[in-house]
Amino acid sequence: MNTLHRLFGTTAAALLILVPLALGTSNVGADPGAIRAFSEALAARHDWDARRIEALINDEAIHQPDIIEAIRRPAEAMPWSRYRPIFLTEARIEAGRAYQQRHRRWLTAVEDTYSVPAEIVVAIIGVETFYGRYAGNYRVLDALRTLGFGYPPRAEFFRDELEAFLVLAREEGFAPTDPLGSYAGAMGIPQFISSSYRAYAVDFNENGRRDLFSEPADAIGSIGHYLARHGWQADAPIAVPARVEGEDWQSHLYESLAPQDTVATLAAAGVHPSTPLSAGLDARLLQLQAEAGDRYWITLRNFYAITRYNHSALYAMAVHQLAERIGGGGR
Repeated sequence: MNTLHRLFGTTAAALLILVPLALGTSNVGADPGAIRAFSEALAARHDWDARRIEALINDEAIHQPDIIEAIRRPAEAMPWSRYRPIFLTEARIEAGRAYQQRHRRWLTAVEDTYSVPAEIVVAIIGVETFYGRYAGNYRVLDALRTLGFGYPPRAEFFRDELEAFLVLAREEGFAPTDPLGSYAGAMGIPQFISSSYRAYAVDFNENGRRDLFSEPADAIGSIGHYLARHGWQADAPIAVPARVEGEDWQSHLYESLAPQDTVATLAAAGVHPSTPLSAGLDARLLQLQAEAGDRYWITLRNFYAITRYNHSALYAMAVHQLAERIGGGGR
């Protein structure tokens, strides 16, 4: 067993090499009691040493106030007219086409294995990290510590992710102080959060490890696996522009990203797709604020699958349109 595995082994000496035993020297932005309770709960679930976990969070992880500021102003809060130009650039489109050509072998394999189009996988990588160029500048440990103990609106979620991250470090054999990622703790080429890494990452090139940090094959395969597990439908539409008439359509705008109508019920309310769609398809009306006024779309099950990756209609639409442009079409 190598040193990294010993760090997170299931003995009382777990985390021994990683941190000193001194506690509480840098617990800025967090309730020491909450950190202690969290550490004791993890120790009980995973047969770790609670003192070492507490020391890791207090002494090695750093509270980053700018992470709190960043999560309070996500790009997805922008109107579509400002969000779209960030991702639908000629540079990102051309780089996406080059990435698709360079990794054609694995993209073809993901289409064959998961029925997810190559352009969708490439577009997700393009939106997330500009094809692996910008995978984040925050230590994942710092991000999860900051949000788990310094951001009450979602503290429970990020504490769960911190636990998943520490388990992931043990499983994959890396030091928890090493990985860099986003302000929300997403990491690697496809920006998986820790629980998603554990659940959906695949060793697509079959070299004995799941490496989303440096192996495009694993990133590509893992995105395909993720979308397939979240309901991707082979050869099905994603979204089509629509026009609205009358007033009944307004009652079909709702916050949930999941389709709650059908194409037929939307048509009866005055929502008409620009291209024919089967009447029985599950559908949702999407209204986007564009520069020249509101635009309307009918989004379908595959659009919803993309929002499972990032719970934002703006994100899913950016992926959809970038994929179209990478594939040579779109608007």
